[in-house]
Amino acid sequence: MILSASNKNKVAIIGAGPVGLSLAYLLAKEGVFVDLFESNDDLSIDLRASTFHPSTLDLLDTLGVNEELIAQGNIVPAIHFRDRKDFSLIAEFDFSALSADTKFPYRLQCEQWKLTKILRARLEAMENVNLHFSSRVENAGQTEAGIFIDVVNQDESRIFQADWLIACDGVGSAVRKSLNIDYEGFFFPEKFFSISTPFEYADHIQNLSHVTYIADPSEWCLMLRAPDLWRIMFPVPPEESDEETKSDRAVQKRLQGLMHYSSDYEVKHKTIYRVQHRVASTYRLGRVLLAGDAAHANNPLGGMGLNSGVHDAFNLADKLLQVILHGASDELLDQYSRQRRYVSMEHVNSQAAQNKELLESNERSVRQAKLDDLRRRAEDPKLAREYILKASLITSLKSAQEVQ
Repeated sequence: MILSASNKNKVAIIGAGPVGLSLAYLLAKEGVFVDLFESNDDLSIDLRASTFHPSTLDLLDTLGVNEELIAQGNIVPAIHFRDRKDFSLIAEFDFSALSADTKFPYRLQCEQWKLTKILRARLEAMENVNLHFSSRVENAGQTEAGIFIDVVNQDESRIFQADWLIACDGVGSAVRKSLNIDYEGFFFPEKFFSISTPFEYADHIQNLSHVTYIADPSEWCLMLRAPDLWRIMFPVPPEESDEETKSDRAVQKRLQGLMHYSSDYEVKHKTIYRVQHRVASTYRLGRVLLAGDAAHANNPLGGMGLNSGVHDAFNLADKLLQVILHGASDELLDQYSRQRRYVSMEHVNSQAAQNKELLESNERSVRQAKLDDLRRRAEDPKLAREYILKASLITSLKSAQEVQ
């Protein structure tokens, strides 16, 4: 059923990433009118995020997208921590420990654009959805009656009005900035550099997990196996220029330093990340709501960003639908802000920071103590399960529901 357009149920969403598209579909399938604005000409197809945690797969399963998504991805039953000097196994955490907690006891490595393509196809078939590409939102405001946004399309500007506005427009959110919502936190001094190569590391490292954290005091790295490529992420000193980082010489030096190979590595993609930990001071201001990277940002270790953003979408959609369809108090939206902001502060950012600190510890005794503790947790079934529950963001979902 599509609701009457005369009702206060029109929602504008900014950003056609996985968070914005998930929100659009969650709202539209219940009959809400949705206009989604994306500054790019089409969906972004890149290798930025590729991890779907069990908690996220449980949520997406309610949308009926998992069969198609999983068929395009790479199931990872366990994650490894290894020592860089000889690739010896420090710890293994097996997702089978979560069999009683989730329908999907594994990590799925699948590029996020594959989810966005699935969701876009569904939205395009819905009469109550308008997708606006090449539409850049430059300003947002609101009155008691509704919201307005300034939209630029092919150098032509127009004002669009709706009842609710959800900003999913990334860390540089124009909506957040125009409403002067603080984005509190800091940048890491170093950059992260991701190199994608078809070289098959599993042929050279026995029992290599497709998600492997490599600990080293000088240069840690993260190895992720997407369906067709290995993605290796390295830290880069802040004084190193982007031009030098992306140079063939520097790329080959980093890859050869990880594993010597008799010829040059074939390289498919190179991406530099400016890494930050930030959380918006509020996720709600009147009729405007923030979700995903517009609301929070963290380092990419552990795959927290995409997953926590999708969690935002489900939490917010549930509460906004209660307000729009069932006359619930809009104070529910303040609860959304409290719950998801708490998760960002207490779970997502702290887990991502712990992952980074563990891999890069360079004081010998401290480093050894941390690795020994990690090994101890992996070998204790109870502690291992607790670790995987946190790493999979299952713990954070439960904690959020306890926040009133």
